[in-house]
Amino acid sequence: MTAIVEPETPINARDDPPSFDEVYAAHYTDLAVQLYAYFGDRQEAQDVAQEAFCRALARWNSIAEYDDPVAWIRRVAWNLAVSRWRRARTALNFLSRQRPAEPQTDGPDPSRVALLAALATLPPTQRRAIVLHYLADLPVAEIAARERVAEGTVRSWLSRGRAALAITLKGVSL
Repeated sequence: MTAIVEPETPINARDDPPSFDEVYAAHYTDLAVQLYAYFGDRQEAQDVAQEAFCRALARWNSIAEYDDPVAWIRRVAWNLAVSRWRRARTALNFLSRQRPAEPQTDGPDPSRVALLAALATLPPTQRRAIVLHYLADLPVAEIAARERVAEGTVRSWLSRGRAALAITLKGVSL
């Protein structure tokens, strides 16, 4: 496994464009954690994060010139995540119509399933805010910068998301 190295100078504080290796080292883990919270599957999250970085590498000369190349990578990753989720849902719907369900074996912890199901009911903006703030431990200011909205908007998303989760998870022991 490759060690993750923090760049000596913050990427946005320099005049020259950042190298791909610096961006990857500084942001891969953070993106994979965010996607893990979305998917609930570490391997799927890592695959999507890797795919997003591979697409960025193929166009790095132009992407490096963007004001925030990481935002481009994150957007690609979230688009890939949503596409994979839709494909999986379509496949599951198709398969459920093809044959009767087989008996299930022991599955994941019911509280984890309830939490992931509750997160899936939130609007995408609220879900991303909840995931970034509570699972990736990002401050409101950084989430606002990443989403390109005011901090008050992020606070509103967090508040509404928490309220919706409280209603959905009422009576569930986490």
